[in-house]
Amino acid sequence: MNKPQGSTDFVKIKGLKVNAVIGVFDWERAIEQPLLIDVSMATDISEAGKSDDINDAINYKEVCDDITELCQQTKALLIERLAELIAAHILSKYNTTQVEVSVAKPTAIKAAEAVAVQIARTATTD
Repeated sequence: MNKPQGSTDFVKIKGLKVNAVIGVFDWERAIEQPLLIDVSMATDISEAGKSDDINDAINYKEVCDDITELCQQTKALLIERLAELIAAHILSKYNTTQVEVSVAKPTAIKAAEAVAVQIARTATTD
């Protein structure tokens, strides 16, 4: 089974819930708030599809653990900062050529379901 030329595979994580210190106001710096994080990683999954071996795949549990730890340790002021840090980490550690990251803060605005930022970053070739 050959992968069609020009096709792209994605590994996605949807709605990862992380409680972290986030925000610019003093009261926000004293509490943890919920974040919802979505990640889409462009990668070739054809080898994992053939082998059925986790070593040939992006380990999405490890990605989730990394994102959770990053969010909790960073204590960022802005969700924009978290999105950039998450994208950079994923591109540097995992076999992906492009990543899209969305970070939503559901408790930011009372009248809104959530506020969010979404970014797309591509791996650089040195």
